[in-house]
Amino acid sequence: SRDIPLCCVSIALMSNLNSVIGVVYDFNNGDLYEGTQKTNALINNQPINVSNIAKKNKGILVTGLPNATDYSEKTMLAMVKDFQSWRKVRMIGSAAMAAVYVASGKADLYKEFGTYLWDVAAGAAIVSAAGGVAEIRNQKANYQVDVSFSNSKILE
Repeated sequence: SRDIPLCCVSIALMSNLNSVIGVVYDFNNGDLYEGTQKTNALINNQPINVSNIAKKNKGILVTGLPNATDYSEKTMLAMVKDFQSWRKVRMIGSAAMAAVYVASGKADLYKEFGTYLWDVAAGAAIVSAAGGVAEIRNQKANYQVDVSFSNSKILE
């Protein structure tokens, strides 16, 4: 959108809310991320792993603000307070890319409330295959979900 090259193709196979297989293709950089419940995560056929960062003040948080975000003062202040505990906070605009950044150790936690299931399903499988923890919860009728994908050292 508007020539910002942060987009990808994201394909997943799910059983209930469990991602079984995930593939994310970052066509701007030519990177193919993949992972399954039975295999290790890969980028371009090379193994990837989540980071070993164990403290928020040393870590990178990736997040976003979906269309239905609560912009009330109370909610925004809570978000800023959370941001202050991290070394760095990124909003890159692609949930699938945020997930593979966690899987490949470029970020330590991705969390978002009210994102769409189809944007995070593949990333969940890849994060898990890379040694992380992928949680998808609170599915609504319109397929919005709350997610937390971590390196397994920093949990939300």
